[in-house]
Amino acid sequence: MAETVTLWRPVGPEELRLIREAGMRAFPPRLPEQPIFYPVLSEEYAVKIARDWNVPAGGSGYVTRFRVRRDFLDRYQVQEVGGRSHLEYWIPAEDLPAFNAAIIGAIEVTAEFHKGQT
Repeated sequence: MAETVTLWRPVGPEELRLIREAGMRAFPPRLPEQPIFYPVLSEEYAVKIARDWNVPAGGSGYVTRFRVRRDFLDRYQVQEVGGRSHLEYWIPAEDLPAFNAAIIGAIEVTAEFHKGQT
């Protein structure tokens, strides 16, 4: 069995709908104004984005967790964005189909946040 890395991705309601349509096995293609797909390395960082960015933008935010083959991720560098705990991979949009093929198992929703939630 291939060695894997657990990653998280904060998503809004529309992206989650598309993930569900893909059987919880793939992330949807990027939009033209989204040249990079950025899975993050910690659940805490994903929660912050889902709660603080996705909820105001779309009414809901979700945290997804999934495993990716390490040998696929080895071709990308971890990027630090805004602090030592804010680590993510930057996967070019054109590499997303290969990224999806490197996902092992299902994409899971681990947390959800909604506008007006206390």
